Amino acid sequence: MTSKSEPVKLDTSRRDELPEDTIVALATPPGIGAISVIRISGQKSFESTDKIFFGKSKIINASSHTIHYGKVSGDGINFIDDVLVSVYRAPNSYTGEDSVEISTHGSPLISKKIIELLLNTDVRMAEPGEFTKRAFLNNRIDLAQAEAVADVINSRTEASLKGARNQLDGVLSNKVHEMRSSLINASSFVELGLDFAEEDIEFINSNELDKRILNIKTEIDKLLSTYSFGKVIRDGVNVALVGQPNVGKSSILNYILKESRAIVSKIPGTTRDVIREEVSIDGILFRLFDTAGIRFSEEEIEKEGILRSRQTIKDSDVVIFIYDVEQKIDTELLNEIYTLISKDKVIVALNKIDILPNTMLKADVYISALTGAGMKELFKKLKAQTFGNSVYSEKTAIVSNLRHYNCLTKANEYLNNARESISNKLSGEFISVDLRNAENSLGEIIGEVTTDDILNNIFMKFCIGK
Repeated sequence: MTSKSEPVKLDTSRRDELPEDTIVALATPPGIGAISVIRISGQKSFESTDKIFFGKSKIINASSHTIHYGKVSGDGINFIDDVLVSVYRAPNSYTGEDSVEISTHGSPLISKKIIELLLNTDVRMAEPGEFTKRAFLNNRIDLAQAEAVADVINSRTEASLKGARNQLDGVLSNKVHEMRSSLINASSFVELGLDFAEEDIEFINSNELDKRILNIKTEIDKLLSTYSFGKVIRDGVNVALVGQPNVGKSSILNYILKESRAIVSKIPGTTRDVIREEVSIDGILFRLFDTAGIRFSEEEIEKEGILRSRQTIKDSDVVIFIYDVEQKIDTELLNEIYTLISKDKVIVALNKIDILPNTMLKADVYISALTGAGMKELFKKLKAQTFGNSVYSEKTAIVSNLRHYNCLTKANEYLNNARESISNKLSGEFISVDLRNAENSLGEIIGEVTTDDILNNIFMKFCIGK
């Protein structure tokens, strides 16, 4: 095995990278349900299953992708449950190894007893993400796709699911492979030139090399530009509802949620703390923060609420500044908000237009939390504020993962260095080093080049059983 600091390339020839032991875990969420699924993977999956499974035939003799009915017992007499056993033979399984899935009735006690029986054979409990890690090590999926598995599991809106599926289907990986292949091709000419340096043979001229590098950089820049959009799809949008007391912030929150979540009163300062709720609007997750009204106060609890409101504004992606037709806009407060968050992230909303429909007061959007007037326009503004001019389709490669973003940024920096070396007519050794480093940075995204530390950090965030 390599040291943790040494980059390694994982492919089918590196069988020493693959674990030989057999693992087991509950693949379905813990708790009571209709069924539970116990997943087993490794060289002794079939042998271990046969020690506790009693059906018409042995699992070790079963064909791949077949399902078998039988009973589970530790002694062949006292049966725990009637089960279905699904058989997957290597390499045609999720992990690429021999695998078994045991479907039982959804009692936590039944699952626990079956897993205990398996642990008494040559099987151990799986670590978090170990099944997916083995799929990666067996080249069933690359590292970017492995990370997408966790995103699919954690997706909570239609947009986040589509984004995760996009990555799991290899759209980003294919793009990275394409860029890396072009880079390796260009780099090979430079390194070939170094081998024939004494004979003064040029395999690629400087202008052509610079053009190729620039083309790759352009593709990387396109991917980097999708990160803000991709992050929204994956993680959602933080939206702060801000304004003076009693302008209708809580009423707006309640209208959006279609329930009475926040207390509404004519008494100023009803909201003392930040109320956080989530809602899906057109498939996008919005986290709404109903903040305490910002004003001068001597009351200790209200002062603390106002301090938290200011911090919420700083942490938000979008701020909806609310005032109403019964008062003038508090320009001092609005200017304070602009010191906490960029002006282009603020939507000014005028509430209570049901009281004065023909108001001349200025705002980005005119609404009534009471009647719902203008709320569709507010949602439209929110989406425009979030996405801008971004265009997304299921065939578009997007970056939603900070690790991928950092790898692309590093690759870009190395390519900038290489172009600078070409411009300054430096030796090919300098250019070659930067091109190789750029290749490795791209390789880190898909796992062509990685370290044990990176793998452990990625898979420890998975749930056990996946």
